[in-house]
Amino acid sequence: MVTFIYMFLILLSVSTLYPFLNAIVISLNEGLDTSKGGITLWPREFTWENYSVVFQDERLMSGFFVSVLRTVIGTVTAILATAIFSYGMSRRELMGRKYYMIICIITMYFGGGLIPTFLLIRELGLMNSFWVYIIPSLISVWNMIIFRTFFQGLPAGLEESAKIDGCGNWGTLFRVVLPLSGPVIATLALFTAVGHWNEWFLASIYISDEKLLPIQTILKQILASNIVSEQTASMDAAALAHLQKAKTITSKSLSMATMMVATLPIVLVYPFVQKYFVKGVLVGSLKE
Repeated sequence: MVTFIYMFLILLSVSTLYPFLNAIVISLNEGLDTSKGGITLWPREFTWENYSVVFQDERLMSGFFVSVLRTVIGTVTAILATAIFSYGMSRRELMGRKYYMIICIITMYFGGGLIPTFLLIRELGLMNSFWVYIIPSLISVWNMIIFRTFFQGLPAGLEESAKIDGCGNWGTLFRVVLPLSGPVIATLALFTAVGHWNEWFLASIYISDEKLLPIQTILKQILASNIVSEQTASMDAAALAHLQKAKTITSKSLSMATMMVATLPIVLVYPFVQKYFVKGVLVGSLKE
């Protein structure tokens, strides 16, 4: 039975990892050779040309910078705003706390829809603005519930001691509660960062300036085009000349290289916060 379980887990791991590994191999293989097929787990004609073209494309590098900036600012502000909101919702002395909670939960299941949201974003002056990535996603009700439950599980004596020492609500939150909430903060920060990094839909609706497009939206356009000429139209003269000289780049190889550039940074973050997952999410969501 144990052998069967291990065999099943190995097959599951291979089936999960293979598409990602195959994408890496294709991105490192000569494009024209890839078009012949048969590329599996090792490059047949190894080359860096695909990545060379990607890093010479100013549009992609601009999108990468926007994505990094959006992820950092969006994660920090969202975790801070949600933590403050959650701390208030965790106070038992808050009048109408249950009704506020019901209102918050309703927003998890019912939304205004795309058109009302578009009109709201336009009236707020967030169209074609970097802040359209940040402000609408400041509060996550799901993260608030996890934060709130975690805060309620902290010993009441800690806050009482802080108040005796002269701390108000803000002092208690920032000097006592948040320093003790490392696991749940790390876990929710990772989930929030992944959401910001992978999100592409907002930019496709609210952003028309190419300089504000994140790399995921640009990648979506690349994968949708499937025509190398549409990729080269946005490159500078040096990159275009390099591509014409190489004669080995195809739409598929260029797409895989772009996908790796967009995916690997956030994937590399996971090992550093993996140890917080169980302690942060399970404790924060199951204790009551």
